[in-house]
Amino acid sequence: MGTTSVHGAPAGTPDWPGWPPEAAQRYRDAGHWRDEVFGDLPARQAAARPQAVALVDGDRRWTYSALEADVEVLHRSLHRLGLRRGDRVIVQLPNRAEFVLLWFALQRLGAVPVHALPGHRRHEIAHLARITEAVAYAIPDRHARFDYRPLAADLGADHPSLRHTIVVGDTGGRTGFVPYETLLDPQAPAVTPPGPPVAPGDLALLLLSGGTTGTPKLIPRTHQDYAYNARAAAEVCRLDADSVYLAVLPVAFNFTMSCPGILGTLQAGGTVVLSPSPSPGTALELIEREKVTITAINPPLVPYWLRESEDGRRDLSSLAVLQVGAARLADDLARRIEPTLGCRLQQVFGMAEGLLNLTALDDPGEIVCSTQGRPVSPADEVLVVGRDGTAVPDGHVGELLTRGPYTLRGYYRSPELARTHFTEDGFYRTGDLVRRLPTGHLSVVGRVKEQINRGGEKIDATEVEEHLLAHPGIDSAALVAAPDPELGECSVAFVVCAGPVPGTRELASFLRERGLAAYKAPDRVAAIGRMPLTPVGKTDKNALRERARRADGRA
Repeated sequence: MGTTSVHGAPAGTPDWPGWPPEAAQRYRDAGHWRDEVFGDLPARQAAARPQAVALVDGDRRWTYSALEADVEVLHRSLHRLGLRRGDRVIVQLPNRAEFVLLWFALQRLGAVPVHALPGHRRHEIAHLARITEAVAYAIPDRHARFDYRPLAADLGADHPSLRHTIVVGDTGGRTGFVPYETLLDPQAPAVTPPGPPVAPGDLALLLLSGGTTGTPKLIPRTHQDYAYNARAAAEVCRLDADSVYLAVLPVAFNFTMSCPGILGTLQAGGTVVLSPSPSPGTALELIEREKVTITAINPPLVPYWLRESEDGRRDLSSLAVLQVGAARLADDLARRIEPTLGCRLQQVFGMAEGLLNLTALDDPGEIVCSTQGRPVSPADEVLVVGRDGTAVPDGHVGELLTRGPYTLRGYYRSPELARTHFTEDGFYRTGDLVRRLPTGHLSVVGRVKEQINRGGEKIDATEVEEHLLAHPGIDSAALVAAPDPELGECSVAFVVCAGPVPGTRELASFLRERGLAAYKAPDRVAAIGRMPLTPVGKTDKNALRERARRADGRA
């Protein structure tokens, strides 16, 4: 775990670097970092609003008093099981109340949840088990037609550190698996304090990087920085005790957890509603039934939500804010949200590594529809730099660098990444290409590694995708590079269409009319039934590049 200072700020650990002492002191003095830990949140809210509804999962409901009671029982049971402060626990649960309850119980114990996503399989989970030396693994029995129990059994055999597998549902009679229900025994003995209390600067959780290459990097987040992340976002969103947040995307996803998400809502004393599926039919039904006021989705879901809501069958009048993030939202699509859904659009641009940008609820409409927001904290430091590392003027495209009170200074147990992912003075290299307005709002242009070099002409894939999505026949679009013997790289547009698929000539004409240079029109067009997604809901461009490569010119 490493050591902490008397104030609870990381004093440097063998597993991950903390903030420099002078920066940590500055964040404390400004009130960004507070002396609070996540394990205390349920008890604190239970004392303030015991009968208010905290959590909804289907027909199951928890008041803050009931939430605190279950968290404390789980805390005692996990201690009896042998878990202790600093132990890492891989949590791979879908959008179920058990994720939230178990998460807070681990926080109270001082154990560290490792956020695995439901779509991860043996390759990713084995990597997490190896890097973290996790002692326990929490799974559902089945989810989305996948049985997690054989996976857990195989991992337990290969990784001796994994002493416990906690199963929500049927264990299938497997020896050594712990049924979650048995941990809810109210007669569990009181916990014997295992040592020093959990400190605000302790490692609270490990998030996974949202990249699409290789195995995920592990992102260390402390109680003080992650709580501030959620609190600052909640302030921009104006959350209060009357707020009802619908968790649509996976709860292990940083966007759903703290932007402001579950944690921001519970800190504000509001209600969290869990959606078992991101399908628009399910989500819109829950919005109507639970009087949801705010929710968050990613851009691929937007066209389907708009289509589902057009018939007016659902009463969505309670919905005040729809957050859209995790990828760039096309401007044309953004402009359709408020007239169709009757709520305010809030664009979100953030990363599990830290920096979070939101459009404000009172920003002008054009800012909301054409930018991805500005930093939520006055202590966020943002640089936009060219290839030579020098700052570029506002309005020009450059790579985004950042540091601040909730942005990591190094990955977990990966010191080799320090040189490639961070500057010498602690700025994180995001790999995002952005354009900054004089107001501080950022417009995301693309990724440094996603530029297509077509015969020497550089094409920003995100720019072209945005225009493709304006075509009335295209529901979803992604532009990737494919090898080309003459150009070096050519561009391939993968599109999802409900009707006829536009060809290259039609798209070239369409893009020309929208003012794009001719070389930016896709060289090839490939129709697919569904866009492949990464476990965090982003378009899986690696899969598309491989598909384009295999097509060998026939896409």
